[in-house]
Amino acid sequence: MGCLFCNIVEKKIPADVVHDDEHTLAFRDIRPVAPTHVLVIPKKHVAAIHDLEPADAETIGRVLVAARRVADQLGLADAGYRLVVNDGEAAGQTVHHIHVHLLGGRALTWPPG
Repeated sequence: MGCLFCNIVEKKIPADVVHDDEHTLAFRDIRPVAPTHVLVIPKKHVAAIHDLEPADAETIGRVLVAARRVADQLGLADAGYRLVVNDGEAAGQTVHHIHVHLLGGRALTWPPG
């Protein structure tokens, strides 16, 4: 079946989509850890941060801009929000397709884990 997130992009698996443009997709996490927990992904498959090439700079930049737009759309900008990117299994990456966790809607403690 391939990459879970690629299957969501291809609409083979349903998701609660909150943002969709030519390059990025954002959808609600099925196991949220905050009142707002959205995953923002590039539509192009890149497995992890360590798989990025210089040519992918625009791709990852589009993901961050999309995360900002989603934060604005969901009313998180005034109170603040957190963006998290995990790289590798020891960091908690369970789906090997780059994604940014957009977390908000409550006070977030530091350090996170």
